[in-house]
Amino acid sequence: MPLRNPDELKTDLRPGQRLLGLDVGQKTIGLALSDSTLTVATPLETLRRGRFAADAEKLRVLIAQHGIGGLILGLPIAMDGSHGPRCQSVRQFAFNLLAIIDLPLAFWDERLSTAAVTRTLLEADVSRARRAQVVDKMAAAYILQGALDRLAAQAASVTNPPPSI
Repeated sequence: MPLRNPDELKTDLRPGQRLLGLDVGQKTIGLALSDSTLTVATPLETLRRGRFAADAEKLRVLIAQHGIGGLILGLPIAMDGSHGPRCQSVRQFAFNLLAIIDLPLAFWDERLSTAAVTRTLLEADVSRARRAQVVDKMAAAYILQGALDRLAAQAASVTNPPPSI
């Protein structure tokens, strides 16, 4: 399957299929799962990165297990909008994944996702050790929820177009 624009991703899904959100880091991959109505993102788990083949196999099992129909990968764009080495690393991961997993994939701008999640965890007085355990999967949920909200807004604008003047 090709890379998709996030706005086009929903057309590739069969009814009831879910989206899997990924926050791909150097040491871990945070995972989040949408519900079957593509409304709510829930943190799923954090995978410790290893060899690509092993990571891809874990993802393949989760995809089959949860009825995944598409992938949303957070793209770590710099605050100035530039695409640095971390973007290139995530893009390479995506292209390698697409070579072995036949699902539509879209990138989503993840600027400030980890910062927003960390701030929320700090406000909830979560310990440093617990934050380290959950921040990646929560960042994946934050990324996926952004994409789901965009899909919902797009559907609403098609269903209820603005009045003509």
